[in-house]
Amino acid sequence: MDKKLRFGILGAGVVAQFHARAIKLSDRAELAAVCSSQLDKAREFAGQFGAEQAYDDYAQMLSKDDIDIICICTPSGVHAEAGIAAAKAGKHVLVEKPLDITLDKIDALIDACAANGVKLGVIHQRRTMPAAVEARKAIAAGKLGKMVLGDAYLKYYRSPEYYKSSTWRGTWEMDGGGALMNQGIHGIDLLQWMMGGVKSVFAYAAPLARDIEVEDTAVAVVRFHNGAFGVIQGTTSVYPGQEARFELHGESGTISFGDSGIQQWVLADGNEEKPEVAEAPSSSSDPANISIAGHSIQIEDMIDAVTEGREPMVNGAEARAAVQLVLAIYESAKTGKEIFL
Repeated sequence: MDKKLRFGILGAGVVAQFHARAIKLSDRAELAAVCSSQLDKAREFAGQFGAEQAYDDYAQMLSKDDIDIICICTPSGVHAEAGIAAAKAGKHVLVEKPLDITLDKIDALIDACAANGVKLGVIHQRRTMPAAVEARKAIAAGKLGKMVLGDAYLKYYRSPEYYKSSTWRGTWEMDGGGALMNQGIHGIDLLQWMMGGVKSVFAYAAPLARDIEVEDTAVAVVRFHNGAFGVIQGTTSVYPGQEARFELHGESGTISFGDSGIQQWVLADGNEEKPEVAEAPSSSSDPANISIAGHSIQIEDMIDAVTEGREPMVNGAEARAAVQLVLAIYESAKTGKEIFL
């Protein structure tokens, strides 16, 4: 491909920097523009990452014919609004997780992208973890036999100062939830990617340690459509935090892995050694300590999706499923009932 695809980034915070860095690493992309509600912040960001233009009104950025893809890096509660505007302007849309915080808004965004013939991709970079890729392949190949348990342990530490750093953090209106909707949703997406969809859930969720509206801790028991059970633990209130960990158990084998790689790979037939995979940095206590590798893979994939006319590796429907499960966990915690999806 001779022509580079040109990106615009909406947002100029920490997450937007990962998008900008990934775009700079690609020889098939260039950063055309950045938009922030604070023009001085947009200009500083543009200077740091080599963007040609800076805006404080995203309608102006979307009006530019020479921008192909918009990365949505705003607070979660306005993802769909911005994405719909981008789709109507004929731009392909790449959204940070979560896709949005309500299913109605998510469905409106999915419909808008389809109606305007643009691609919709969602950042769920844990799917690019080498250990996760190997685990999913093993499950799909039946190496673990009938699946029995699939668990995700998502124990992060976010200080009180973290929640005070932005007015939208820890609020229902803009964050849409806490430890699960913001941090844990990556692991929730990954668990369903490996185990398949969830049939029902029973959960507890509450702010146990932080003075915020939303949960800083949640525990859920799930039933997957394949008949397996599972546990999801998510928190941002335990010091110093732990690397995310996943345990997958079948009648013929067990795989457990985390940011440090594969910890256990045992198959009943004993014919396969544990795959050697790279370690990934952990963001358990520092949200800035995220590997750029996953974003780079998804930026390259988005370029391929646009040029090849195919779906991105994480499309709107798949990202919707992760939000649907988080919302079901919240409903169960509120009502004290098992919730069926």
